[in-house]
Amino acid sequence: MTDSAAGRFTAADRDGPAGPVVEVTGELDYDSAPGLRTVLRRALAVRPAPPKLVIDLAGLTFCDSTGLNTLLQARIDAERQGTVVRLARPTPAVARVLEITGADQVFPVDPGLSAVVPDTRTD
Repeated sequence: MTDSAAGRFTAADRDGPAGPVVEVTGELDYDSAPGLRTVLRRALAVRPAPPKLVIDLAGLTFCDSTGLNTLLQARIDAERQGTVVRLARPTPAVARVLEITGADQVFPVDPGLSAVVPDTRTD
């Protein structure tokens, strides 16, 4: 967890339905990107390599170019080991950054909660 000058930033990993989930909140910028990098590396270090890593962006209020580069680098690192990185629940501001930069074309983006919470229905 990192305090950024512009706002509080946190990144934490947990087990999800199909692999690790990294929950990101606050402002992702130059000051906070190293904290996210550390959490992403830890999530990707699991052996055997998980088939999927979900980055939950529901609490992310801001993302600058350094933050975006951190996400893109995590995608590259994950692909090297056969893990797919999915972005989940981006806030409107972050979704706009992904759209403007074209990152929404290289990441699978799940707008809903189903990407981070297992389906508990018993049909």
